Amino acid sequence: MVRQHVARSGKATQRICGRIRFAFPLAYPPILVIGEDYWVAFLAGIVQGIVEWLPISSQGNLALFLSLVGTSPEVALQLALFIQIGTTLSATIYYWDDIASAFRTLPSWRPATAFEGPNAITTFVIVASLATGVMGIPLFLFAVDAVSELAGGLFVALIGVLLIITGIVQKASEQVELGGRTKPTLLDAVIVGAFQGLTILPGVSRSGTTVSVLLFRSIEGAAALRLSFLLSIPASLAAGALTVLRSGGLPGVTPLGALIALATAAVVGFATIHLLMRVVKQIPFWLVCFGLGGLAVGGGLLMYWAMQPAI
Repeated sequence: MVRQHVARSGKATQRICGRIRFAFPLAYPPILVIGEDYWVAFLAGIVQGIVEWLPISSQGNLALFLSLVGTSPEVALQLALFIQIGTTLSATIYYWDDIASAFRTLPSWRPATAFEGPNAITTFVIVASLATGVMGIPLFLFAVDAVSELAGGLFVALIGVLLIITGIVQKASEQVELGGRTKPTLLDAVIVGAFQGLTILPGVSRSGTTVSVLLFRSIEGAAALRLSFLLSIPASLAAGALTVLRSGGLPGVTPLGALIALATAAVVGFATIHLLMRVVKQIPFWLVCFGLGGLAVGGGLLMYWAMQPAI
């Protein structure tokens, strides 16, 4: 089943690249191999560092970039999952105080105070990650082959529309309390984790989906981004580890190439988180919703267009 999923996703990536080459025949570069061209590894890290935190499919966009520079579609998909480890390091460093606090409070954790004080973040990440597994693993095993990147693109566009609607509601009505809470609840964790499980489907944005769900659960904007980014750490680590195990080592990249890609993704990813959080703190969040929603709609429609067969 895993091999069928990789093969099917690889064919879909080939269709996307074929359409882009049809539309922009002069823009397709010569074939390169990421293990032998460290500039490709460097650029892949930059792409991952930027798109990971935006409401567009980072895996889909990075796999598309790698395919366009000559990496085989199957290897490109594996590399896209592997390079996410770099941005996982970004989130770990940026939110180290939260993570360290969570570990310090583990010995005193009790069910009765699971969502109180510093325990709230720890419990949220654990419960949401479990819900992600419950939802995502069956989808990966039984349903992912039935869903195309075309549907994934439309889903991302829908997420963008929901973000824009959130911005309109926040701007138009002070009576609607969207974005008032900073602490998650058990129900928040279950719902967000389940929706994160849906992002195993091709072309669906993890960050766009989780942030949107948190906003509609009345979590304040900056807190929604923070919770989404913290939740990305175990999910991305698990995806990267499974990729290495499945490929029997580094997926189509030399150790030095892997180091360059991961280090670049970590540095750019840290800068991107820092910039995004500064923007969120300095401008009204309804504007942030408009911006992120516009990106999601544009990215989703671009993926939808790219999946149409070339004439």
